[in-house]
Amino acid sequence: MRNVLKTATTLLAAAALAAGASACAPPSSGKADKDGPLLVGANPVPHAEILNYVKGHLAKKAGLKLEIKEFTDYNSLNPATQDGSVDANYFQNKPFLDDYNKKRGTDIVPVVTVHLEPLGLYSHKVKKADDLKKGATVAVPNDAVNEARALQLLDAHGVIKLKKGAGTEATPKDIADNPKDLKFKELEAPQLPRSLDDVDAAVINGNYAIQAHLKPAKEALILESPDNSPYGNFLAVKKGNEDDPRVKKLAKLLTSPQVKKFIKDKYDGSVLASF
Repeated sequence: MRNVLKTATTLLAAAALAAGASACAPPSSGKADKDGPLLVGANPVPHAEILNYVKGHLAKKAGLKLEIKEFTDYNSLNPATQDGSVDANYFQNKPFLDDYNKKRGTDIVPVVTVHLEPLGLYSHKVKKADDLKKGATVAVPNDAVNEARALQLLDAHGVIKLKKGAGTEATPKDIADNPKDLKFKELEAPQLPRSLDDVDAAVINGNYAIQAHLKPAKEALILESPDNSPYGNFLAVKKGNEDDPRVKKLAKLLTSPQVKKFIKDKYDGSVLASF
């Protein structure tokens, strides 16, 4: 009995000591994390390529430790940013992010806009948009923002006419005039380049066009204009992390003259600097 009491007393004393030490320990400031590498999630092309240029040529001199995680599925990037799996992401535009935050109640925010990937209409069957036959099938991205963007591109070039006021949530139901009676096939954006042999034409996001070795500036039948475009791609973080010194350093490097030259030289008009 005496040994039992002695053991209990020892355990209580140890617990009290541990509790006291815990109470005296200062709260975590988070500074340790901010001294580590900045992990940025990105689509492989052109986002990760641009980030790798920064990492290889600019980051060390700026005192930035940069790590890049490539995501082939852009739908995984915002969840990873929201839950802290990555510190930032680089892949999206403002209408896409606004739609994402609204539908999911998240609080991801843009930091700095870097480039525009013009959306384009491509075909293996015709050389001009005007050559599309009556009843032709056109594939478009199936996410709300990029589908609307694709329809706006076709509207801007007179292929269809959207209803007045149709904006960033336009769908084929918002088409007011369809003189060629085009049929629209909604596909996941990464699948669009592979659909070109199965449809008459496809509206393809710039990054997926480049990955498929298409040349937007030369091969697109019609191409999105960069003038006053809301679709510039930016570095984004979860709200509250905008002032992270590492994020500020990366934002400055991504909008440097060196990056502008890299984009111009590497992509030859298929990706356009937005700064």
